[in-house]
Order: sequence, then structure tokens, then C-alpha cells
Amino acid sequence: MGHADTLLAMGGAFVAAAVLARLGSRIGLPTIPLFILAGALLGPHTPGLVLVEDPHDLEMLSALGLVLLLFYLGLEFHLDDLKNGGRKLVLAGVVYLVLNVGAGLAFGFGLGWGTSEALVLAGVLGISSSAIITKVLVDLGRIGNPETKAILGIIVIDDIFLALYLAALQPVISGADSMASAVGQAGKAFGFLLVLATLARWGTGLIGRLIATKDNELLVVSFLGAAVLMAGVAEEFGVADVIGAFMVGLMLGSTSSGDRIRELVNPLRDAFAAIFFFAFGLSIDPGDLPSVLVPVLVAVAITLVMNLLSALFTARMYGFGPQPTANVAITLTARGEFALILATMAATAGLDERLSPFIAGYVLVLAVLAPLAAGRSHWLAGVLDRVLPGGRPEKGRKARAREEAPAEPVGADR
Repeated sequence: MGHADTLLAMGGAFVAAAVLARLGSRIGLPTIPLFILAGALLGPHTPGLVLVEDPHDLEMLSALGLVLLLFYLGLEFHLDDLKNGGRKLVLAGVVYLVLNVGAGLAFGFGLGWGTSEALVLAGVLGISSSAIITKVLVDLGRIGNPETKAILGIIVIDDIFLALYLAALQPVISGADSMASAVGQAGKAFGFLLVLATLARWGTGLIGRLIATKDNELLVVSFLGAAVLMAGVAEEFGVADVIGAFMVGLMLGSTSSGDRIRELVNPLRDAFAAIFFFAFGLSIDPGDLPSVLVPVLVAVAITLVMNLLSALFTARMYGFGPQPTANVAITLTARGEFALILATMAATAGLDERLSPFIAGYVLVLAVLAPLAAGRSHWLAGVLDRVLPGGRPEKGRKARAREEAPAEPVGADR
């Protein structure tokens, strides 16, 4: 791809995403499915104008968008949240994984495509999209909501599980010669995660002094470089790159520069996140979807049920009412970037060719459905209010008012 073609593809991607998002905002649609739609319409698999012939041409920009989304998530997820709510967060995350990964594994074996394929599908159905969830929370202004800490905690547990899962799965589906190889890779990933956790717990003061500066330009260069560098280091150790970015955000969010970093990263996050979702749309071939339509719809139904069950469990632990419970259930249904990673691994390993269109269709449905439904979660809340035993939990008027009040604007004082 020539220099001029690269610039045209990049500029066209930004403009197309912006135009569709502006149109969608006039009728109340969230931006995520519109960015995906822009990529699908202007990609190589759809008749008409082809803006980008090869989705890999935007691979680096797309990766940067994902890194920035997870970096921002780390900024918002304070260490105090992990320390004060650790047991609840871990339990909520484990229950979520048991229900969703377990259902995904059973679904995979039920399809009869093979054992390796079933292991891939367990991860596809079991792990939420951190990128989409973060974007939904930002777009809907729910970062400050009481249930958001639980949502972020669950996807953090998801991400940590994914890091180990990918390390163990790779040699299995590629026909590695021994389980020792898988165990070795998983141990290497776990060791790296342990180092990051230690730095996050006891190295925040030193990191804060190293990055502190009154110059906004230097601060942007410093935190952006740290996030991208750690993402690359994480991948070298067999850990998902987004885990490295998240941990850097977790560390920097607790420093004296945290508030300024949150403000400065916003425009970068939004711009490159748009490219991430646009690039995802480029990878979708609508012609492959009809052959896997039935399995996709069954998988979507399974995911919706498992997410509702896990949300009810989380709500019981935290004492959430119907509205926060509905927010947890719907927001966590999003699937995206991690499913695509698994699809790539499956294709490289030469697994069943039906996996790729299935994963594309499944992710597309939930990537569109989750943001749309999240903005209308009050419908599910109304149903839960009527059908749950005892109805709405008894709360004082002030507590109910806080629960139902609109979320603080993103960037408000915490």
C-alpha cells in the first residue's frame, strides 16, 4: 500500500466513522455499531466503494485504539477499588466466567466441530469485550454509576483469565508436542502479571514522581509511550497487550497527575477507538454469515441468559436494585476484540473453516445489540422489578434517588 493510499485510507476511515456517527446521534443511536457499519460498508467484502482493501492496513491504528481504551479503563479503576472490593469483585468475575465459559464449552461440543474448536468457542462466548464495554460506559456517562465498579471488576477478571487462557490454548490448538509447553507459557504469563501487580501495589509513588511534569505535551508523550511500551512488553510475555495498557493506567490513575492524564487522554481515546471499531467492520464478510446463522442466534441467546444469571448473582452480593442489575446484565453482553483474537488463532491453526464466519456473525450481533440495548436498559429493569421475588429491594428514598439519578458526566470529580 503506497503512502498516498495509506493516507486516503486513514483519512477516509476517520471521516466515514464521523459522518455515520453524526447521523446516528440525531436518532439516538450509539456510535459503536455505526463505526462497525462504516467499516463493513467500505471494506473489501461489500459491493460499491472500497476504501480499504486489506484490514491489516489499519492494524497499527486499530491496536492503538484498543490500547488507549484499556489504558483509560485502568485510569478509572482505582487501586482502592481493587483493595476494598477485592473479594466481591473476584467472586463476581469467577461466577461470570464459570457461567459463560462453561456454557460456551458445552455449546462448542454440542456443535460437533471438534475439541479444539469447542475450546475456542468457550473463550469466544465466555469473555466480554473490554473495548466495547468501556466505550458504552463512556458514551452513556455511567463511569460514576455504583454498578460500574462491579462491571469493570468483572472484565478485569475476564482479561486476566484471558491472558492465561490464550497462553494455554495456543499450543493446544496448534498441536504442541506436550502439556509442559502450555504450562510453561502460562507460568511465564502469570509471572509477568505478578510483576505488574506488584508495581501497581507498591510502585505508584515512584512512578508518579517519574512521570510528573507541568508541561502537558511532555505528559501526553510520557503516558502514551508508557502505555504502548508496556502493551508491547506484555505481548512478548504471552499476555494480552491490553493487560499491559490497563495496568499502566491503573498505576498512573492513582498518581498526582491522574486527573490531568484522564483529561488529556480523552480526545486520543475517542479518535483511535473509532478506528478500532471501523477496522473490525472491515473484517466482516456478509456473504459468509447465512451459513452460520442458526448457531449464531443460539449462541446469542445463550449469552443473554448467562449474562442475566451472572448479573442477578452480582446484584445479590452488592444489593443492587433492578436498574443497576439490568445495566450489568446488558453491558457485559458485548463481545468483540478478544473473540477476533481467538478467530485469528483458529484460522492460523487450520481449525474448522466455519469458525471464522460464526465468530464474525456472533460478535457483530452482540457488538450492535449490546450498545443499543444498554441505552434502553430501563426496559429490562422494569421486567426485573415485576418478576424478582419480593420486587424491588427495600431502600430509603435517598438511596433510591441516588440509584436512579443520572450518572455524573465523564471526567467529573470522583
